[in-house]
Amino acid sequence: MRRGARPDYPLVVVALLLSAFGIAMVYSAGQTDYPTAVANLWRHQLTWLGLGLAAAWIVSRASSRVLDFMTAPAYVGSCFVLLVLIFVGKGGLGASNNHSWLAIGGVKLGQPSEIAKLAVVLMLARVLSERKEAPDSLVELWPSALVVGVPLMLILLQPDLGTGIVFLGMYFSMLFWRGVSWQLLTLLASPAISLVLAFNTGMWGAWFLLICALVLWYKPEVVEGVVVVVANLAFGVAAPLLWDKLNPYQQGRLKVFLDSSADPLRASYHVIQSQVAIGSGGWLGKGFTEGSQKRLAFLPAQHTDFIWSVVGEELGFIGVTIALGLFFVLFLRCTRVAARATDSFSSLVAFGLVSIWITHLIENVGMTLNLMPVTGIPLPFFSYGGSFLLASWISVGILVRLSAEGRGPAHSLVG
Repeated sequence: MRRGARPDYPLVVVALLLSAFGIAMVYSAGQTDYPTAVANLWRHQLTWLGLGLAAAWIVSRASSRVLDFMTAPAYVGSCFVLLVLIFVGKGGLGASNNHSWLAIGGVKLGQPSEIAKLAVVLMLARVLSERKEAPDSLVELWPSALVVGVPLMLILLQPDLGTGIVFLGMYFSMLFWRGVSWQLLTLLASPAISLVLAFNTGMWGAWFLLICALVLWYKPEVVEGVVVVVANLAFGVAAPLLWDKLNPYQQGRLKVFLDSSADPLRASYHVIQSQVAIGSGGWLGKGFTEGSQKRLAFLPAQHTDFIWSVVGEELGFIGVTIALGLFFVLFLRCTRVAARATDSFSSLVAFGLVSIWITHLIENVGMTLNLMPVTGIPLPFFSYGGSFLLASWISVGILVRLSAEGRGPAHSLVG
């Protein structure tokens, strides 16, 4: 450990506060007028928190050299497990066609994709840190794209769109932190954006012209410019064909995102009930455990995907602000660890880990308000689920280790 450096204990305290907040909300989610199995899930979550704390302590004792040594085995092992899940994985609640859960003897053990996120962060950090300069062309990005692309394809084949979005958010965040220019990031992301905008001809046409203008202004290699333009055109044309390949529940979620009033008794039911619950909370909420939408079981998945709706209904604007404030402080502490790291690998690992939480927060909170499509993505430290809570606390352990190896003491809140 460097002299003058010490573990970032405020980061641990904030993570503990978020976990305690989350377990309290899981407990509240189970308090309904019609008793269900959800009532006792907070005990399971408390057990997983204990396991997570133990794992975080163990990981925090390992140096960054050990993390670097474990990177390749963890990455290869994660990809292998994701491949196996395509054939033997089990589906989650409301998504029987999904194969993202590992089960033995009919008992679901967890989602290996949560641990795979950490392995990909480590591997991507190694690949990006091996270069002295940030990539400045699409060709130079292919090694990093391959690192993310392999597990991403395996995730999408399960299919698990929500986790796929996290992989993309993590990838672009780490490229940004490495110093890749916004122009190059835009060109790299442009085909995926074309795919999304292709459902509106006018918006896609405007986007296509914008990309053509960016190519002419940025002046990449001729071949790269042609590939970008052709890829945008191809993805725009392929969008209707890919739509037919989506599962009905995935099509329904996208339709709801575009029009929340469509199919209010089925596809739109989750979003409508979520908006009603959050909107009814007002400034102070209805009181802990007293949310009517939750107590009457009108709010589906209230202990997992839509637990943020319970926070909004029962604790109101004040409770939501406190929760977001804790997340904000956590993100600042993690970014501080990345900024004070003594080497590129450690810095990229720290920022990659916090980018996972940021993507989860934006997508989860956004979908409860219909600002993002419903993808079944959990809220960090809040949503019920052992594998994600365990992975989150392993991340905390890694960040604590990296903070202890960083520059100088960690006295102030963010500076």
